[in-house]
Amino acid sequence: MHKIFYILFSLSLVIPAKGNILRVGKTAGCKTIQQAIVMVSNGDTILVEAGFYSEKNIAIRKKIILMGSGYPVLDGDNKFEIISIYSDNVVVTGFKLQHTGRSSMDDIAAIKIYNGRNVVIQNNIVDDGFFGIYAEGAHHCKITGNRLTAYHSGEEESGNGIHCWKSDSMEITNNTIRGHRDGIYFEFVTNSLISCNISEHNIRYGLHFMFSHNNSYLHNIFRFNGAGVAVMYTHGVKMTGNSFENNWGDASYGLLLKEISDSYIEGNKFIKNTTGIMMEGGTRITMIKNTFQNNGWALKIQASSISNKINNNNFIANTFDVGTNGSLSLNDFTNNYWDKYDGYDINRDGKGDVPYHPVSLYSMIVERNPPSMLLFRSFIVSLMDKTEKVLPGITPENLKDDQPLMKPLPL
Repeated sequence: MHKIFYILFSLSLVIPAKGNILRVGKTAGCKTIQQAIVMVSNGDTILVEAGFYSEKNIAIRKKIILMGSGYPVLDGDNKFEIISIYSDNVVVTGFKLQHTGRSSMDDIAAIKIYNGRNVVIQNNIVDDGFFGIYAEGAHHCKITGNRLTAYHSGEEESGNGIHCWKSDSMEITNNTIRGHRDGIYFEFVTNSLISCNISEHNIRYGLHFMFSHNNSYLHNIFRFNGAGVAVMYTHGVKMTGNSFENNWGDASYGLLLKEISDSYIEGNKFIKNTTGIMMEGGTRITMIKNTFQNNGWALKIQASSISNKINNNNFIANTFDVGTNGSLSLNDFTNNYWDKYDGYDINRDGKGDVPYHPVSLYSMIVERNPPSMLLFRSFIVSLMDKTEKVLPGITPENLKDDQPLMKPLPL
């Protein structure tokens, strides 16, 4: 009992609860959630006892708190959307929602917000959902502390874990998403925060967002996803303190940046990805204090990317540090640590006295002819790369770090 009142008090800090509490369950006067919604008024709380509730398409059109005790189970019977929210100032917390319907035409979700404001979806379990939690035209809503799991193997059979469309000022925090098409999906979403989530083992992307400006992505973990994280056609992105781990595949990467501008990427870890970052059409991106470790390619930066700053990063134990498809680079590589750098520091200022060229001739050959990877670590490859460093003719001569660091940064 004390725990229930503590949770209600916590929720009241978000949305003040001034009304009555109506109980639902076998031992309560009210037996169904939908009946309780009809009976309560704005500001009331519905407290649902543990148990199995065979209710479909629960529609909330009042400003209420819907709260489960002991994770009551709501089952969509593989046909229905479970909870549909049409009101502002709604809280849904403490439920297990399972077996939503599936459709190739409709985005059926376990919980769906329709044009709502100040809605809180908190501490729920979504098991075997099509779309997990879906926000459409939402503003100032919080999706926090939820666990979402799906089990389908094909993209066409699964929706996204947390899906936000045409929304603003959203907070997506402390959720765990697994097995969906995309873990988190943003489209036309602005001024929002994605923080401290774990998105793993998703079919396509751990995070996928398009046309979503001025958002922050902080301290998330994206690992073992089909193709990592994709960021497309967006400006004003801030990505800080995230981990991109173990995203492997022919066309996989930790982070894809496509047509991105005026963004900031700091303090992230790119570990054991086919490609740490793939940048295409990136402009005015500041990339500092990141660690690239044990990747195939640490960074692929296409010739269409200009005016970017890649400074004070660590490049450690990558097969290739940097790859590009052009002969000219218009980006600034300065003060990075490269473990392959074999230069010297006579004046002992901590910076190499000769520039480091991170693009190897062999990496350009492999980029154009992948089967040539069979020659990796052969004597002829080492000879080619050393010759190219002395007399560069194919690799972009101006893609270089004039002040490479002699020791890794303590990031």
